Amino acid sequence: MADLVLRPPHGLLTQSYAPRRQARGLMNADGWGVGFFAPDREEPVRWRSSRPLWADPSFASVAPVLTSGAVVAAVRSATVGMPADETAAAPFTDGRWLLSHNGSVDRAALPATHAAESVCDSAVLAAHVLAEGPDRLAATVLAVAERAPAAYLNLLLGDGERVLATTWGDPLSYLVEPDGVAVASEPWDDDPRWVDVPDRHLIEVTSSGVAVTPLES
Repeated sequence: MADLVLRPPHGLLTQSYAPRRQARGLMNADGWGVGFFAPDREEPVRWRSSRPLWADPSFASVAPVLTSGAVVAAVRSATVGMPADETAAAPFTDGRWLLSHNGSVDRAALPATHAAESVCDSAVLAAHVLAEGPDRLAATVLAVAERAPAAYLNLLLGDGERVLATTWGDPLSYLVEPDGVAVASEPWDDDPRWVDVPDRHLIEVTSSGVAVTPLES
């Protein structure tokens, strides 16, 4: 976990106080979360906090001994008016999938029928996306964007075997390594093998490889 979150020169730890590609906000000091899959557990494990990632020595001390084959991690810059407690920090989950949202959305454009982990916009969006089903991710993003044209809808989902992500208003990149694939809002280093995903596209990562397709025809 430390290799993924804390040690890269421009990884999530650095992005919490000095992001390089972030268009809105200067830092991500409103919390963080790490979700991962552990052997012999069907449900993912999560560690979330409302504190800045740089101010959490407990995670820094434990991260070097935490290992997993699939991880979803995020730092948070809260939308104005949204709660600051740890339940508003991604990743969110339905017990199988982990979901992170980079962006903002008007909650009035989302159904109020799905139970969300928090009243914050990202949590309400996550509940809606997970209720609709990850296999309908593209259709769900298009429908939400139609109801909320000003929304930013970069989503990333993982279930331990697949990663699905969308670009809608914010950057996203991926890196293929010999032992796996990383998908990130910002490259964690200056390796030229990072590939930028075009805006309004869907990326799917499986054991067969990486597929990038347009969200709109």
